[in-house]
Amino acid sequence: MVSLSRSKMFQLLQGHLPPAGQRARKTTRLVSKDGRCNIEYDNSARLAFLVDMWTTVVEIRWRFVLLLFIISFTGSWFIFSLLWYWIAKSNGDLASQNRTIGHVRCIDNVNGLTTAFLYSLETQTTIGYGGRALTGNCAGTVALIMVQSLVGVFINCFMCGVILAKISLPKKRAKTVTFSNTAVICLKKGRLCLLIRVANLRKTLLIGSHIYGKLVRTSLTPDEEAIILDQVDVDFAVDAGKDNLFFVCPLTLYHVIDRSSPFYELSSDSLPQQDFELVVFLDGTAESTSSSCQVRTSYVPQEIQWGHTFSPIISKTKTGKYCVDFSNFSKSVPVSTPHCALCFSAEVEQRNTNCLSEQNLTNHTKLGIDNLGFQVIEVDTETADITKM
Repeated sequence: MVSLSRSKMFQLLQGHLPPAGQRARKTTRLVSKDGRCNIEYDNSARLAFLVDMWTTVVEIRWRFVLLLFIISFTGSWFIFSLLWYWIAKSNGDLASQNRTIGHVRCIDNVNGLTTAFLYSLETQTTIGYGGRALTGNCAGTVALIMVQSLVGVFINCFMCGVILAKISLPKKRAKTVTFSNTAVICLKKGRLCLLIRVANLRKTLLIGSHIYGKLVRTSLTPDEEAIILDQVDVDFAVDAGKDNLFFVCPLTLYHVIDRSSPFYELSSDSLPQQDFELVVFLDGTAESTSSSCQVRTSYVPQEIQWGHTFSPIISKTKTGKYCVDFSNFSKSVPVSTPHCALCFSAEVEQRNTNCLSEQNLTNHTKLGIDNLGFQVIEVDTETADITKM
């Protein structure tokens, strides 16, 4: 009974699984959809992070920044408390020590490690409750309080700078710029184009924004040497140009698939079997903070829809305002599209050749009527007849 049920289950699963040739391969991304780079470095490369300590601290996660904040302050308080305790013990100021009559204290009311820690805390944070203070009778205490004050100022400046720099990072601004989940290939103004859609979710603009792409793939050199992560430039543009986009509403960016395009040899059938990654970059300057930011995303062949176009999302209300429907931001509809770029290019060239031939034939037909020299001959003939008469 058990073997029979297992065999039936296997047949059921086998019936739902696609054939081996049609199963979608697992694609390894270099850049995730949210712009993170999928790359790892060995331990030897991580030593370089210690050289650029400031950038390393700014880029670590918030949990580690808060942990560093707590450790740096509490650690400095405790280390200096040990020094204050050592000075008090060396001078015989502790409660457990037998003090003689007329004993001169270095620090008032520091009788143990706990009170030494409280004194270190009060000194570095400039609280100064007044219960514990220097007497001025020991030169070492004056030097130590100067050192602790300088260290406290340095820690305050460093941690405040880290927190402010981390808060003002442009990465959060990049979260409000989104790309469409898929790209489409269709005809646009008589040309075969690859289209993507990008939107700015804030009303503040990205100044001087421009977009470009990189096609990442494994290629072979003439010597049959494999180049992993070979990069090819992919130009994107809008109808008004490709630089300094007026990013006030969602834009549809397109790449013309012509002879210079890396997608020229693709077709609707061969596209899903390709192994490449299209990485798209959008650079700009935030209008409110004047900080530069970059937004990244990527598309694999399974996320490029051949023969589709994006649904319209911008409409005008009765009150005269423009409304953006983000529910259709990544939606696409099928449209009539050529099967491949090569056949479309050949068809366009043949059409242009036929139009040129028809134009030349028309010009040859009109050649006798428009010939000014022929009209001059007619005038000369009439003049000759009149002369004969």
